[in-house]
Amino acid sequence: MRVVRFREQDTIRLAVLTDDDRIYPTPHAGFVEFVAHSRQRGLSPLRYAEQIVASGQALGRTLEALELAVPVEAQEVWAAGVTYARSKEARNYEATGGRMDAVTFYDKVYDAARPEIFFKSTGARLVAPNGDVCIRSDSRWQVPEPELGLVLGGDGEIWGYTIGNDMSCRDIEGENPLYLPQAKVWRRSCSIGPAIRLAEAVADPYDLRIATRIIRNGDLVFEGSASTGQLKRKFTELVHYLGLDNDIADGTVLLTGTCIVPPNDFTLTDGDRIEIEIAGIGCLRNSVRPASAYAKPEVARS
Repeated sequence: MRVVRFREQDTIRLAVLTDDDRIYPTPHAGFVEFVAHSRQRGLSPLRYAEQIVASGQALGRTLEALELAVPVEAQEVWAAGVTYARSKEARNYEATGGRMDAVTFYDKVYDAARPEIFFKSTGARLVAPNGDVCIRSDSRWQVPEPELGLVLGGDGEIWGYTIGNDMSCRDIEGENPLYLPQAKVWRRSCSIGPAIRLAEAVADPYDLRIATRIIRNGDLVFEGSASTGQLKRKFTELVHYLGLDNDIADGTVLLTGTCIVPPNDFTLTDGDRIEIEIAGIGCLRNSVRPASAYAKPEVARS
């Protein structure tokens, strides 16, 4: 069982999405409100969603026909890095100019008790499904980072799982680790969606397949897949460090790192199409544009 948010004229609506893609509108505009209302009624979010399906009427439209919004009215998105061996290898390549025998701080954080956690995006900067993500004007080596996202309550409880497109500049991060915020945060550098799968509906979050495709001029130029089973750290561990002496707002999203990295000679270009699919959640699609195409930040309406 999943939830999606969509725009209908000037209104945002939240709907329950069944596994066979039937869409059942709810009386709520946001996921945080949906969870709060379920708890007020003494129900789990999954049980509340099941009641909506059992007593409601499905929309006579397909998911593709909806103008999807960001699935949670998140105030913040955070991200964890170097949580997969493939990510560690890629970061080492960037930092050493290709010397894979060198030991770097990425090796150290991969093995350390404390994970790497960094700020990724405000809610206003988020790009909705099917929207444009942007590439920086001062980078020549940019890639998407496909990630499983945890949708959290303020107490750190995992409410659900979504897909994240964590756009990254490999050359900027590789030049100096202190440049990480610039390598990660800029206009339209993060997208999440298309849906949130309720936590209770996921039998094993460490057994989810992630697939990524990049299409250029109608041709498939990159394809890769991985499993969350390759993740070194546990989600509870990442959430613990995010919340340690820190405030977490309801609806915060924590991206859990990537295990899919395009070849070292690959970079995104204007017009590319990124598709990130996680079984049971859906497919997050974004087109690529230069940041200059958006002269002023376009605030995501929630």
